[in-house]
Amino acid sequence: MSTYIAPVKDMLFNMNELAGLEEITGLPGNEEVSIDLVEAILDEAGKFASEVVDPLNAVGDKQGNKWNNGVVTTADGFKEAYATFCETGWNGMPASTEFGGQGLPVTVSTAVLEMWKSASISFSLCQMLTLGAVEAIAHHGSDELKATFLPNMVSGKWTGTMNLTEPQAGSDLAAIRSKAEPRGDGTYAITGTKIFITWGEHDMAENIVHLVLARLPDAPPGVKGISLFIAPKFLVNADGSLGERNDLICASIEHKMGIHGSATAVMSFGDKGGAIGYLVGEPNRGLEYMFTMMNHARLNVGLEGVGVSERSYQHALAYARDRIQGRIVGDKSGEKKPILHHPDVRRMLMDMKSRTEAGRALAYYVAGCMDRAHSHPDADVRAANQRRLELLTPVVKGWCTENAQGITWNGVQVHGGMGFIEETGAAQYMRDARIITIYEGTTAIQANDLIGRKTAKEGGKSMQQLLADIAETGSALRNSGNAQLKAIADALGNGIAALDEATNWLLANYEATPQAAHAGSVPFLKLTGIVVGGWLMARSAAIAVERLDAADGDFYKAKLATAAYFAQHVIPEANSYRDAIVNGAESVLALEEALF
Repeated sequence: MSTYIAPVKDMLFNMNELAGLEEITGLPGNEEVSIDLVEAILDEAGKFASEVVDPLNAVGDKQGNKWNNGVVTTADGFKEAYATFCETGWNGMPASTEFGGQGLPVTVSTAVLEMWKSASISFSLCQMLTLGAVEAIAHHGSDELKATFLPNMVSGKWTGTMNLTEPQAGSDLAAIRSKAEPRGDGTYAITGTKIFITWGEHDMAENIVHLVLARLPDAPPGVKGISLFIAPKFLVNADGSLGERNDLICASIEHKMGIHGSATAVMSFGDKGGAIGYLVGEPNRGLEYMFTMMNHARLNVGLEGVGVSERSYQHALAYARDRIQGRIVGDKSGEKKPILHHPDVRRMLMDMKSRTEAGRALAYYVAGCMDRAHSHPDADVRAANQRRLELLTPVVKGWCTENAQGITWNGVQVHGGMGFIEETGAAQYMRDARIITIYEGTTAIQANDLIGRKTAKEGGKSMQQLLADIAETGSALRNSGNAQLKAIADALGNGIAALDEATNWLLANYEATPQAAHAGSVPFLKLTGIVVGGWLMARSAAIAVERLDAADGDFYKAKLATAAYFAQHVIPEANSYRDAIVNGAESVLALEEALF
């Protein structure tokens, strides 16, 4: 079994060169953040991820969680690790200083969060859901609710969840049936059942704060009649101490393909008359408020794709360095060499490495957009970054998680037959990765958002501006005089042309033939990811060429190689996606229902 080592050098490269860390540390509110501080934070987080979180991953996978009459017990070591995690301040690092967090830029917290996700997705999910709940309450809750719940949630003393899905209402939130009846004292009695509730019950924190979507008695039908409520596991007294147990219980936990270390609960509200809940914000605006939480969660799930991909790559690389098997083609030395020398093993590892680095580049770039959209003093700059953030959020979530499916699959393949044996650990990353294309909105939901709200409904303006920025980079590389950069630019140019053609087709057909447009939505998302990832890798290559003679030249040599691989092996996929979008809709929809 390998040990996770945080790729701090690559993280810092992406933060500095692609996200614009130096500019971000100069934004209002970030005056106390320096490059040296960021490097120190990453070093310490890397140690914690390697020494404390990574050892939990296999334990959580093997032991899972135990449910007994509503009580959930976590796997060995989780409770102790979580306590240390909170004591050392990691839980609240991204949260506002107003509620006890450190208020660090999103760009910085993104790198640290990637480490937790690489080391153990299951463990990291508890913090992710808690911080998402913190965001929703901080943005939309009353001052009283903020004071009551946020300090303890930021510290990690209490954790948070979001309760959306019901047995009859998966992605269709309009079908939600949970009810909230006024109790006459400003609180509400909540009844209903919620499923797929991540960390809905556990033994690591003294209280769990559930955010619940439910309907008021006079609510209009559909999504316009959904309100958001806080329903804590234990009620909170006026002095902040915990009171009686609320009328809610974990009815069971799911038996899953992966993320065994994270309890996925079925939550039952109001079996004894109604769980006491507190309305967040205004009635019937719950879905709008929940999207504050979900948009952060979608970026973080995309980051899960990067994290599990990195971990799978490291695991496969360690095996390939040690495993000696077969004769190396063309090698006449007679020496027994590790399988890393086999060309196809190198191909798989290069594919894993380059796609992971492109995903990291995209996630960190978007984190930088979020920081500037939030804090830049120039309103035009804020607006431009907000548009870019909104355009690329579904791409981060959809493309990075879809990439992880192939990367973790290759991680098993590098191991050969041993990859199919659970003891080697390779299969866990593939199993854990399978959920990330599904929860927080499936790939199709992200793709529909991308082609609809983010492209067609604004006439493609944000996409065209993005394409113009990418083309500018391609032009600079072609004029650089460097043959490697010119080759990368030529490949990128083909990707730009493919995405431009697909975008124009989408704009021409979205309203007239909506089913045809949506038949190509996932290919369009993947096409966008490839071209934007290729753009950021091309920018990385240009920087690497300038620094090959630096003291750490080997890092830049590797960066140039992975960028070249991406250009030669991944960007050509853009043409096939373009063809599927422009020419393939008819075949998707051709088969009559009875013939399936």
